[in-house]
Amino acid sequence: MAVKSMLRLRMSAKDAHYGGNLVDGAHMLHLFGDVATELLIIQDGDEGLFCAYDMVEFKAPVYAGDYIEAYGEITHVGNTSRKMSFEAYKVIKTRPDISDSAADVLEEKILVCRATGTCVTPKQCQRKNQ
Repeated sequence: MAVKSMLRLRMSAKDAHYGGNLVDGAHMLHLFGDVATELLIIQDGDEGLFCAYDMVEFKAPVYAGDYIEAYGEITHVGNTSRKMSFEAYKVIKTRPDISDSAADVLEEKILVCRATGTCVTPKQCQRKNQ
């Protein structure tokens, strides 16, 4: 059975890094890090360590006020390494063209970022599945 995780989060004004309330793409990697931590706790009973991203693709802009769902899945379990894949989707988008507080729930979520990476849980820290 694959180990999966999801979190949903609203991007706030403090997340906006660029003009026009654009959120820094690195914020998606921060979300993936949180998802990876949960996956490792589910898998091993320990937070483990994120070692590297193998691939990152930014696919669409994210703005303050947008709601993002970040998904992750463990795709391979080695002795101590855990390969993972991640995707982040915009599920609610702001509508500043209507008013400062308008937003729409999207009929189809929009892929904003995807990535793959590797985490490690040292053998002595693996409390589950031994």
